[in-house]
Amino acid sequence: MTEQRLSPGDKAPDFTLPDSEGNDVKLSDFRGKSVVVYFYPNAGTPGCTKQACDFRDSLAQLNDAGYQVLGISPDKPAKLAKFVEAEGLTFPLLSDTEKTALKAYSAFGEKKNYGRVYEGVIRSTFVVDPEGKIAVAQYNVRATGHVAKLLRDLDLAS
Repeated sequence: MTEQRLSPGDKAPDFTLPDSEGNDVKLSDFRGKSVVVYFYPNAGTPGCTKQACDFRDSLAQLNDAGYQVLGISPDKPAKLAKFVEAEGLTFPLLSDTEKTALKAYSAFGEKKNYGRVYEGVIRSTFVVDPEGKIAVAQYNVRATGHVAKLLRDLDLAS
């Protein structure tokens, strides 16, 4: 079963998920700010590392423009903590082991790889506006070059 994909103007599904230190983070805590929420399959893998490091390296530019960044994967907090430490990540990574947020954002579902069909995380990025509505919804993004494209889409590319 595939959830309905989100589109700009939709209300962003709220979530409460533990970060890499086990502290609960709620999307609603960021009301009044713009938030980039990105979903990725697996901390520490090459593509996910590239994407996380691109967000890390662009974080000052995003923060200066008023955007917070949250990364979400089905990894446990302990694995996220190792990833944060190994890569010097400076934004929260959230653990969604139950896949509730992943499914609410339609970022978990059927994937195809080399002719094999399976269920997995669909690499996706959303921008949630200060009112809690989806401003940007991007599904099946590429790990490499995605952050640069997002910066262009948000008119933040320098």
